[in-house]
Amino acid sequence: MYHTWMRYFTPSPVHHRLGLVCLGVGLQHGTLPTVGPRTLDHHVAVVVSAGSGWYRGADGRRTTVTAPTLLWLTPGTPHHYGADPETGWDEAFVDFSGPATATYTELGYIEPDRPVVPLSDAAPARAAIGRIARAARAGNPLLEVETGAAVHELLVALRRARADTNADGDPVLAALARDAFQPLSVAEHAARHGMTAAELRTAVRRAAGCSPKDYLLTVRLGRAKELLAATELPVAAVARRVGYDDPAYFSRLFTRRVGTAPIRFREQQGRSVHGGWSNRVPDPEHPPTIPPRSV
Repeated sequence: MYHTWMRYFTPSPVHHRLGLVCLGVGLQHGTLPTVGPRTLDHHVAVVVSAGSGWYRGADGRRTTVTAPTLLWLTPGTPHHYGADPETGWDEAFVDFSGPATATYTELGYIEPDRPVVPLSDAAPARAAIGRIARAARAGNPLLEVETGAAVHELLVALRRARADTNADGDPVLAALARDAFQPLSVAEHAARHGMTAAELRTAVRRAAGCSPKDYLLTVRLGRAKELLAATELPVAAVARRVGYDDPAYFSRLFTRRVGTAPIRFREQQGRSVHGGWSNRVPDPEHPPTIPPRSV
């Protein structure tokens, strides 16, 4: 016995240019029929929030699936799976496609080589799929855009809910971000975490889709932008705050990666924020206000 609700649709070529399009959404529970063996030409995220079952991929190995778990079904990859006939399972699925799937895969949000991903919590992903289901109502004139936007949300929710991360995200990335402004080499960063440089490169590539050096640079330049926009610190002081003793080198690096010089970037922001830098995340219900300048 099982219950199912699903809806499929075909976005236009124009909607595909948004990057991600939703092709279908479904909610099912119970002792569901076995799926496959089959091979698809698009992506599907299957979120199993209760129950258990099994998955068999292209290598023929059978993997036990215990909720909460994500099943990645990727284009061109044979797959075969089903719920345990004794317990059944609760699942929500989203079919999607679009050019942005390549970038999400490169960044590690979609993992073709890891079709069964344990989750710490299925609720955020279920909530995102619920938004897709609500947007898929008949007659919604914004259906393609609303569902496409929610697929982006779903991929972020799934990445955050992976069981090998903590509440603040990947622990390796969190540690690198914390130490990003110190004068440490990649090998020294690795040694701090009991890893070799090669192991660190593998971990960062899997979590962030880039090398440790690029990840550290992203963190440094992100903070530099914030300091340039929100304070009146000289560029040399900003450079030192983000780990560069040579302000000329910092300016060249900033210009090459950001596309504009630090001084010009500050001018484009249009103003400085009183009070300087803060590590406190603003409350969205009570956002901070900027007191007017005295004339």
